Amino acid sequence: MVTKEELKGQWNQVKGRLQEHWGQLTDDDLRRAEGSADRLVGVVQQKTGATRREVEDFLQDIFCDTNQIKERVTEAARQYAETASEYAAEAGDYVKQNYRLASDKGAQYGEKLAHTVRSRPTESLAIAFGLGIAAGALFFLKNRR
Repeated sequence: MVTKEELKGQWNQVKGRLQEHWGQLTDDDLRRAEGSADRLVGVVQQKTGATRREVEDFLQDIFCDTNQIKERVTEAARQYAETASEYAAEAGDYVKQNYRLASDKGAQYGEKLAHTVRSRPTESLAIAFGLGIAAGALFFLKNRR
């Protein structure tokens, strides 16, 4: 039999399902029985002519359905969390791997630049000077507008 706590916790759902199954039940009928499973069974029996066993089985089915739904939702949430965790771990690995690659490439370019500056200082100085003048000209023209 359904406990008082279960009945109170899901009263709106129980009330709706009872009225759906036995259309002749009114809100006033169900309000008289609110909070007590025994009174609820009695009210439904009196109003509908159903047997005590029918009403108790119907109530039990409501709570079994609800518990199964809760279990399914909980399992689905656990699976989604697990999948999200796996994706996050994969994304972290991807970022680490590509960060290492970018870092290695940056170090290689830095070494090439240092080698070029050491082996050709005059050309490197001329290029740096030219880039400085170009940057200054762009800055000057931009601020002039």
